[in-house]
Amino acid sequence: MFELTKRQELVVTITSRRVVRVLRHYGRVQYVSRRFHYVILYVAADQVATVTAELEKLRNVSHVSQSPWQTLDPEVVELKSTGLYKTQDEDD
Repeated sequence: MFELTKRQELVVTITSRRVVRVLRHYGRVQYVSRRFHYVILYVAADQVATVTAELEKLRNVSHVSQSPWQTLDPEVVELKSTGLYKTQDEDD
């Protein structure tokens, strides 16, 4: 029977794009930003701690952080109430 594995999204800030080939060994590379120098990497949820520690040891990786995507409430209708999105008023 087919079961989905839980995955966690990691945002990896890089200093060189050469490290992207190495990142493929740790998980699925979903997106590579050439302009802002970051990689979106999906890793199995039970391996996040070990993979994060190994990624931070790599030479061209400057920072690894977990994406807050899974912690967001999908039922939120208004983003201003969460504090994630603020509108600019003309009076400010």
